Amino acid sequence: MTFRQSTRLADGRELLYYDEQPGVDRTAADRRDLPATATSSQIRWDPLFRDWSVIAGHRQTRTYRPPTSDCPLDPSRDGRLTEIPASDYDVVVFENRFPSLTTQASDELATDEFPFHSAPGIGRCEVVCFTSDHDTSFAQLPPSRARTVIDALADRTIELQRIDGVEYVFCFENRGEEIGVTLTHPHGQIYAYPFVPSRFERAGAVARSYHDETESCLQCAVVAAERKASIRVVAESDLWTAHVPFAARWPYEVRLVPQRHVPDLPSLTSDERDDLARIYLDVLQRFDRLFGGRTPYIAGWHQAPARRDRDVWHLAAEVFTIRRAPGKLKYLAGSESGAGVWINDVTPEVAAARLRGET
Repeated sequence: MTFRQSTRLADGRELLYYDEQPGVDRTAADRRDLPATATSSQIRWDPLFRDWSVIAGHRQTRTYRPPTSDCPLDPSRDGRLTEIPASDYDVVVFENRFPSLTTQASDELATDEFPFHSAPGIGRCEVVCFTSDHDTSFAQLPPSRARTVIDALADRTIELQRIDGVEYVFCFENRGEEIGVTLTHPHGQIYAYPFVPSRFERAGAVARSYHDETESCLQCAVVAAERKASIRVVAESDLWTAHVPFAARWPYEVRLVPQRHVPDLPSLTSDERDDLARIYLDVLQRFDRLFGGRTPYIAGWHQAPARRDRDVWHLAAEVFTIRRAPGKLKYLAGSESGAGVWINDVTPEVAAARLRGET
């Protein structure tokens, strides 16, 4: 069981502690003298490609690669005040001080004169600190802590979906300087978007079409076929399957899918969350073993939109590294960045075998 306590930072932002034991004292106040935050978040519509972009010029001033001694995600200790007032913590979630989206976005940022259409960047961006230990990584967490993180993400998904104007909640982690991470403390983020991102918009439409034609779930069919073929399965249990997608875009990419048809993290049972903690850690550790150290990766949860397609959506996580070989990165060059067509240098079958430790 996870125990939640809420407080406010000096500038009014919300912070939540998620503890593994009850009765932990989290009453320490934020004693910093912080000015109020100012944001200019706006979303703009591209009529040619039917896609939204977020314009957030204020983020240029965000904290960028501070030395370990000045990490803002460490607990406040020895007179050094950080974003987390407590002297220790299990898991912490707080509002980003430099958010791409905010519930305070001004209506003055809206325009609607063809072909220019924009709207306030309504939403919320949160930081998720996995542990107070600056020098570890998610892959090194015990299963109990991974489960606490999962509970926190599920809890925040419920709360963020309730915000007026929020259409999609995306939980993700970026790890490694090669990815562009600016803070090395083990952490992830949650974005509550005022729209459904185009990739998930397409996935929802495909899931709906398949369901209308077959009265069944496309993701369920894919997972059943992958388990039967087994050649691309990296790890599996009675409750979860981790496999390299048949049409993987990245050289090393894994999709984690629950066996039961559920739309999002909050819908998982306690047993499913426990098993997810185990298999998720297993996958991350396989990436690290394959490349001989802490592998840069991006991990993200594909949840159902907040207000539609929830009956046809099947929850999944995507984990991929930008490495294609030790010391070599997969760059998104002309075909990928310009045309949106991925050229994969490693066959999914070989990638799965290597992640299983067979070659």
